[in-house]
Amino acid sequence: MKDPINPLLLDILACPKCKGDVRLNDEKNGLICDRCGLIYEIREGIPIMLIDEAKTLKDRGGSGR
Repeated sequence: MKDPINPLLLDILACPKCKGDVRLNDEKNGLICDRCGLIYEIREGIPIMLIDEAKTLKDRGGSGR
């Protein structure tokens, strides 16, 4: 399966809350910030990097690893 987000873009994206690194989850439908415990959804190939739209990892039922 092709990654839903360009790897070069993933390298420069940062969590808007803590400015830490984000990583693609196993399902390839979200970006995880391990420091904040938040996941930012990817919709139609676009990461939704809004703090108010993020979900906590507890809400998603795991770490995405």
